[in-house]
Amino acid sequence: MTDRYAPDPALLAKAETLTEALPYMQRYAGETFVVKYGGHAMGDPEAARDFAEDIVLMKMVGINVVVVHGGGPQIGAMLKKLGVESRFVNGLRVTDKETAQVAEMVLAGSINKEIVSWISQAGGRAVGISGKDAGMVLCEKVGGSREPDPNSGIERHVDLGFVGDPVKVDRRLLDSLSRDNIIPVVAPVGIGADGNTYNVNADTMAGAIAAELKARRFFLLTDVPGVLSKEKELLSDLDPARVAGLVADGTISGGMIPKVETCVKAVEAGVDAAVILDGRIAHVMLLEIFTRQGAGTLVHL
Repeated sequence: MTDRYAPDPALLAKAETLTEALPYMQRYAGETFVVKYGGHAMGDPEAARDFAEDIVLMKMVGINVVVVHGGGPQIGAMLKKLGVESRFVNGLRVTDKETAQVAEMVLAGSINKEIVSWISQAGGRAVGISGKDAGMVLCEKVGGSREPDPNSGIERHVDLGFVGDPVKVDRRLLDSLSRDNIIPVVAPVGIGADGNTYNVNADTMAGAIAAELKARRFFLLTDVPGVLSKEKELLSDLDPARVAGLVADGTISGGMIPKVETCVKAVEAGVDAAVILDGRIAHVMLLEIFTRQGAGTLVHL
């Protein structure tokens, strides 16, 4: 059972500032937290500042933090600006060579460096990298998907192009940066054995990195409170069996399914716990760490 339910919030209430609260976080010193950053928090300057402050604070107390970010909306906006049409099949962007180049430019370029800048402004030291750097994330091409033919209605196979899944993570670069007190900020772009660049779903990339690092916590920042019951109440504590049941009865559906599947895969691979958090809430990661009830849906074995 995870130790989420400590310390007592009464202790936290005595800390009038985040600096005074630092001792309560030091029980995680030397541990690794992987944070998937995306959704609303990326597009709101105030939320971005809160996020950066939380990351720097965690680093200050000795937590080895690795940030993995998304950027789907920003890629879409750039493609539209360049007159390149976006096409999706079952939620995955069909990525031809031109789209892959734009995705890498946006993910490993403007977005990545903006996050590094926010962390720097908050007093931290960060370096922006992608899964291609030092061959960190080896990918294989996603096998494709199926969709109905618009004319016949018969399902047809669709090649998704340069969309990949991580098959191997080399942690040496991440370890080296962490030892030097630097926060890695990772863009979800990987390299294939064929030498091609592959766009990777950010949740999947973050989960693979968290599994390789055997992270103590894997945070997924989203635009929802977490997993909700059919009565729209937050389900704060789940294990893989419960997740499977909730998917089977339709409680977990749509875009939440791949997120919980990523969480389950991560904890089964050695991550202590994964937490789906609402990135729209100010300092939500600190609420999860500090308070007895936590702030989102925690998945653990």
